[in-house]
Amino acid sequence: MSTPYPFTALVGQDDLRLGLLLNAVSPAVGGVLVRGEKGTAKSTAVRALAALMPEVAVVAGCRFSCDPGAPDPACPDGPHEAGTGVSRAARTVELPVGASEDRLVGALDIERALSEGVKAFEPGLLADAHRGILYVDEVNLLHDHLVDLLLDAAAMGASYVEREGVSVRHAARFLLVGTMNPEEGELRPQLLDRFGLTVEVAASRETDLRVEVVRRRLAYDDDPAGFAARWADEEAALRERIVSARALLPRVVLGDGVLRQIAATCAAFEVDGMRADIVMARTATALAAWAGREEVVSDDVRQAALLALPHRRRRNPFDAPGLDEDRLDEALQDAADEQGDDDPDPDGPGGGVPPQGGGPESDGGGSDAGGSDDGGTDDGGAGAPGREDTGSGDAPAPGGGGEQQPVRAGEPFRTKVLSVPGLGEGAAGRRSRARTEHGRTTGSRRPEGALTKLHLAATVQAAAPHQRARGRSGRGLVVRRDDLRQATREGREGNLVLFVVDASGSMAARQRMSAVKGAVMSLLLDAYQRRDKVGLVTFRGKDAEVALPPTSSVDAAAARLESLPTGGRTPLAAGLLKAHDVLRVERLRDPSRRPLLVVVTDGRATGGVDPVALAGRAGRLHASEGTASVVVDCESGFVRLGLAAQLARDLGGSAVTLDELRADSIAGLVKDITAAGRAA
Repeated sequence: MSTPYPFTALVGQDDLRLGLLLNAVSPAVGGVLVRGEKGTAKSTAVRALAALMPEVAVVAGCRFSCDPGAPDPACPDGPHEAGTGVSRAARTVELPVGASEDRLVGALDIERALSEGVKAFEPGLLADAHRGILYVDEVNLLHDHLVDLLLDAAAMGASYVEREGVSVRHAARFLLVGTMNPEEGELRPQLLDRFGLTVEVAASRETDLRVEVVRRRLAYDDDPAGFAARWADEEAALRERIVSARALLPRVVLGDGVLRQIAATCAAFEVDGMRADIVMARTATALAAWAGREEVVSDDVRQAALLALPHRRRRNPFDAPGLDEDRLDEALQDAADEQGDDDPDPDGPGGGVPPQGGGPESDGGGSDAGGSDDGGTDDGGAGAPGREDTGSGDAPAPGGGGEQQPVRAGEPFRTKVLSVPGLGEGAAGRRSRARTEHGRTTGSRRPEGALTKLHLAATVQAAAPHQRARGRSGRGLVVRRDDLRQATREGREGNLVLFVVDASGSMAARQRMSAVKGAVMSLLLDAYQRRDKVGLVTFRGKDAEVALPPTSSVDAAAARLESLPTGGRTPLAAGLLKAHDVLRVERLRDPSRRPLLVVVTDGRATGGVDPVALAGRAGRLHASEGTASVVVDCESGFVRLGLAAQLARDLGGSAVTLDELRADSIAGLVKDITAAGRAA
């Protein structure tokens, strides 16, 4: 077994270490979500925490890690008699992004359940993680239904497996830790809310700290065991502090005064629901125990707010999580004034920062001391959303015309549903029809590999004609593997929505471009809600460029859109051909994810000989490959050329005006793009 990197050897990342340690002291806090850029020790810190967790006593031979002092009466391996049991280290179980539902919650042997009436159950990762740590790297890339199952188990402390009336329940209490790179896409707000705490991590920009990170990492790589031995005393001290804080936790008093501060703070920041209040109370209590106190004080409430509230204030995918600390201090002070609280104003984390092993080399900072986080799409130098228009500084564009500064997007709105025709088999989502593991049952088939969703009626129908030949004598049905039928289900998939946006001079009227950006921003919001990947191609001047390669990060697309300048000629054909190149590569990378091409233009084209005809040929190239498409017609004014509608016909798709794109528009929008193409 490899030697883990010592937790106390991590450089800086105070919030990350504190969030993990508070959950180790009180798992009731509800886990921690670690958000940050690649290479910031997210994975390293989680794996290092496992070595600090106290050993657990388990019933010998129990696959579900029952506590011998209080065994679970519903344990599938039970019943167990209370006894001494055996001790082992707490487990850290990692959930892969590509894990199936059966791998997570466990699987029932349906054949034995039907033919023998026994509950033959193979435990999943939730059972393995009971009384330990469940670590989900890149949790934002996990399928939504798996995240739902995971968080439900974490909230209830139990996992339920249901298969056609056969059910198994077992305890599943664990410390849940998720890590994610926001550049690769966000979690839904309701899933964010289910994590107790969240911390943001970033690499330090201080040279001395970065040098120390590299020095320690190289020393660890050269001699892992020797490096760990040098930090053994600090590790032991921190382990003892966790044990002491756990023992102290039941005696910590949460007074009415601080409880009112918690409620007032949550109300002041207008967080939804009551989960934030409960998590803050548990976190403040854990902070007091960690500091060795038996009473929660205002400092604990402030630190708890900084960990528990930022992700709960996110209203839409374009909002950056965060908390205004000045406003937090005002809310705490107002609550204290109302109750005559004499606690001093908070001026620090209240002793919450864990020890670093002493010495000058343990000073703060935030960088990777050995993380294994994979990289994501780089958001690079995208401009910040909401950039103000200066109205000046126009410069000549390469292809003619003047370049204008970026224009702010108009207010987003709810859009009509655009979908890809036919029946796909892509990743679960909410846009187009697809064969999925979840959804309404539409038929049955013979299983390919392990049976996951039984079609009971079809199975009985297949087995019924053979009962006499199989010597059936009792009431039970004699079922064999060849009789089993897998249910086929239809749900929704996520698609690749590739935006091709005209940023030329013909679109540069400021009010008009603001409306266009608002429409694209609305479509991006819709793509976020429907769990799509998005990409952005823009064209202006002499050529087109991929402003954002296909990614799950709608935030990145919104930032690139906001910073998009306009001006110059209109190389429409170049934009369509660039989009064709992007889609060709994506078909090789992810052949099951079907694309939807959204072209935002007025249909005009300039540059070269007969640019409109050239754009038409590029459009027909997409049509020949069956790419679903829609053209958002941005043409305005009394005199209209109808070029966008002609482009839609060349693409084999449909055209929709900005007004028709709105969900509440009086004008109708044909949802099935193929039907629109046939009608044309």
